[in-house]
Amino acid sequence: MLAEPIDDISSAVQDQAACRDLEGSLTGVFFSEELRDVIRAKRICMECPIQLACLEGAIERHEPWGVWGGQLFLNGRILTTKRPVGRPPKVPRPEDQLPDIPVPVHLRSHLRSA
Repeated sequence: MLAEPIDDISSAVQDQAACRDLEGSLTGVFFSEELRDVIRAKRICMECPIQLACLEGAIERHEPWGVWGGQLFLNGRILTTKRPVGRPPKVPRPEDQLPDIPVPVHLRSHLRSA
C-alpha cells in the first residue's frame, strides 16, 4: 500500500500504483483487521501493475503488517490465511473468501501459516 512515498520504489513506478490516491484514503483498508477490508485491499492489488515490486519491497523492509503487493503481512511475514473473528461457519461463505493471489516461487520462503 503506497499511502506514503517508499524509497525502494521509484516515484515513476509509485505513480502507477492502484492504491495511490495522494490522500491516503485507502490506508484504513490496507491496514485493517477486518476480513472484508483485507478482501477489498487484495482485490485492489490484483489489478495493480506494480504488485510484484510492492510485495518485494515489503519483504525487504520487513513490513510488520498490512496488505502489500496483494499479500497480508503479520509480524513481517506473509500470512497464508485469515478468518473472521468468532466461530467459523459450518459452510464457508463466498464473501469471506480471500482472493487467491499466488506468491511468486522465489518469495515463498516468507510465508507464515496462521
